[in-house]
Amino acid sequence: MNSETKKDFSQLGLNQDIVDTVIKLGYENPTPIQQYAIPYILSGRDVLGQAQT
Repeated sequence: MNSETKKDFSQLGLNQDIVDTVIKLGYENPTPIQQYAIPYILSGRDVLGQAQT
């Protein structure tokens, strides 16, 4: 994922209350795996991911 496709939480289709809470907790941007997985999860698909911690 490159910088051209970088999204913030409000662009991922999340409920606005969730977006507001995540930002309030200090998270400004989703991780690359969150950017990739959240839209699939919200569409009802199962997701299995692996990311470096």
